[in-house]
Amino acid sequence: MSRSRLVPGVEVVAVPGRGLVVHTTEGELLGVRTRDADGNALLSRLSGAETAATAATAPDEELDRVVRAFEEAGYLTDGTPPTEWPADRRDIRLLGDPVLTGPLAAHLTALGAQPRTAPVASAPPSAPAASDATARELHDLLDGRPAAVVWCLDGPVPDGLWDAADRLPEHGVAWLRCHREGWQAYVEPLAALPGDVTSAHVRARRLAATPAHRELAAYWSGPRTSGAPFRLAVPAAALLAALLADDLGRWATGAPGPAGLPARRRLRRVDLRTLTVTEHPVLPVPDVAPMPKKAG
Repeated sequence: MSRSRLVPGVEVVAVPGRGLVVHTTEGELLGVRTRDADGNALLSRLSGAETAATAATAPDEELDRVVRAFEEAGYLTDGTPPTEWPADRRDIRLLGDPVLTGPLAAHLTALGAQPRTAPVASAPPSAPAASDATARELHDLLDGRPAAVVWCLDGPVPDGLWDAADRLPEHGVAWLRCHREGWQAYVEPLAALPGDVTSAHVRARRLAATPAHRELAAYWSGPRTSGAPFRLAVPAAALLAALLADDLGRWATGAPGPAGLPARRRLRRVDLRTLTVTEHPVLPVPDVAPMPKKAG
């Protein structure tokens, strides 16, 4: 068999008087119909503990049938070690607030990347020369040709701050970001190719999805009055950093994502009070077609 060992997170349990049960990665418990297959031999093969002498014995069709069922269900692996972080994608540039970039850098280093933090201006480009400022900012972001840029804000995103970064995928640089709005934090989709979801797309979709679009736009642009200072707790910052690192790791190594929404079409909202993560689909916003010219 090309695959015979259980993937991480899948377990088989022997239930007294009821046979074998699979505990899946989703937490489901599924019964196994072994029929005439030897249960101990099955457990030995699934655990990878089958010896060469045992494997060389006469074929067991019933045992092979059950193992094939595990393989078809996606519960088996061929034992290949996890893919290492590719060298050409290790250079990750981190921008934003240290409360988030600090734990993110630690996660990425442990995974095999080479993150580097860089100072960045917190104000958006000025209106009179917005296009020129955006071009300069894009040039600065591309300096050193990082494989990806991650921008983390412990607060709302000022208007225009991420305009230049939204163009990174057009230059072959992956673009990932997160920000906080009160007790809610948002981890936006990783954009790796032209046409992927940018921060401008997310803002447009969020405004279109709420009847309070004027109020939300005013909240983003500020000013905002608040009471006691808000401090992002260590567990909350660690969770946001872990979500970002996981997205980057799957992008870099090509590892499949968990079941659910595709990572490049998924906006995640994190309730910082309960550390609850909810996923919301988000699509790019098409460019507005130009108005047709009037005849004559």
